[in-house]
Amino acid sequence: MLITKKNFFLLVMFISLLTIISAIYIEYILQVPACKLCIYQRVPYLIAIAVCFFGYYSNFKNICLHILGLTFFFSIILSSYHVGIENNIFSEFSGCVTQNMNITDKKELLEIIKAQRPSCKNVNFTILGFSLATINLIISIAITLGTIKYIYNEKIKSKKS
Repeated sequence: MLITKKNFFLLVMFISLLTIISAIYIEYILQVPACKLCIYQRVPYLIAIAVCFFGYYSNFKNICLHILGLTFFFSIILSSYHVGIENNIFSEFSGCVTQNMNITDKKELLEIIKAQRPSCKNVNFTILGFSLATINLIISIAITLGTIKYIYNEKIKSKKS
């Protein structure tokens, strides 16, 4: 049975919402600080939520499917880079590296330390032994492949008609 486009958009929207809510829960409720790349990796999910909403209600479903595929393709690139940093395959980009501070005032030093994000290299939270960047990579690959398969099936279906 082939899933309808509307149901596909609902599924991806649900997965995206669940992913964003989980990330926020881990960061703010469990108080596990997110690095800058973790924050950046939320952007494709936010875009996906908007695209899925638009795709569900509009007549531009095919365009939305392609945008969704591209969005999660870029998510794969971003999360692969993050996993590579965690596994010492790539070096951290300058936004991830903790700054050297030459501050003598204690209050100012504490404020700067509180405001800083952890290094992208450190894995602060795992689920079943997988870092959140690895889980994001798996989800992004699954959604990208699912979107590609859906687009491919639609093209085959239209050729038969």
